[in-house]
Amino acid sequence: MTKYGSFPGARPRRLRTTPAMRRMVAEYRLHPSDLILPAFVREGVDEPVPIGAMPGVVQHTRDTLRKAAVEAAAAGVSGIMLFGVPLDEKKDAAGTAGTDPDGILQLAIQDVRAEVGDDLVIMSDLCLDEYTDHGHCGVLDAQGRVDNDATLERYAEMAQVQADAGVHAVGPSGMMDGQVGVVRDALDQTGHEDVSILAYTAKYSSAFYGPFREAVGSSLKGDRKTYQQDPANLRESLRELALDLDEGADMVMVKPALPYLDVLAKIADAVDVPVAAYQISGEYAMVEAAAEKGWIDRDRAILETLTGIKRAGANMILTYWATEVARGL
Repeated sequence: MTKYGSFPGARPRRLRTTPAMRRMVAEYRLHPSDLILPAFVREGVDEPVPIGAMPGVVQHTRDTLRKAAVEAAAAGVSGIMLFGVPLDEKKDAAGTAGTDPDGILQLAIQDVRAEVGDDLVIMSDLCLDEYTDHGHCGVLDAQGRVDNDATLERYAEMAQVQADAGVHAVGPSGMMDGQVGVVRDALDQTGHEDVSILAYTAKYSSAFYGPFREAVGSSLKGDRKTYQQDPANLRESLRELALDLDEGADMVMVKPALPYLDVLAKIADAVDVPVAAYQISGEYAMVEAAAEKGWIDRDRAILETLTGIKRAGANMILTYWATEVARGL
């Protein structure tokens, strides 16, 4: 009762009074099993190479990658997504290092599988951009455009060598039309029916990829606007979703995460398969940079961003903080 009389309704603040109360009534909770660790492995280095725009993240050696995988598994992280960084001299127009059974990514898959077995879901980036001298996600035609169907042939080869190396799930990320169906067919025809596909269903042409280009030593010339999605479009993501599911995607993903939570929510509401979101390099870098300047509380900001992604509908979150957060949880 106030001096102005009673007011209608309940008092929601009663359920915010103590940490125990807030914990008890929380609607969403992060769990280590929600998290997937993206990791980079670089060919020809003896020590991890720090990534300047991503403090705390490195290009691993094969040995330190094994250690990172063990640590992630021990912390309760569910998966690890591997990206290979080949020697510059091995890059060519067709990205042949990406389909070499002895290429850095295939060796890394074997290393991690030998180290942790099935304790982590070992995932691999299935794309050519790390391996091409022009930095695009596919092979180019005579006019310098990304040739969709010729690229699909290369993706089929990549799927086979990654599966032969022991990967549990492949992540075709190039945004080529028909990529999920071609990869599924290639896996099935080579006896890899149990290898699953995490489809990069809604991958936007984003400004937030900047630090990632350093992380993979990208040779990109130009941009990827002709194959990655326009940030202005939402319905297009639902069309991509329908196509990926029809082609056999086992899981679907939205990338980036925070600028596209509305897309994530729409996709999560529409499907009955697991949904992932990738908290990408630029999202990571923003939080780390602001925290370094003392502008935000780093730990709270990390948990807040991850909780927001989960609240929007993600069952799985790829984040460079995966092991750190899992330990804290």
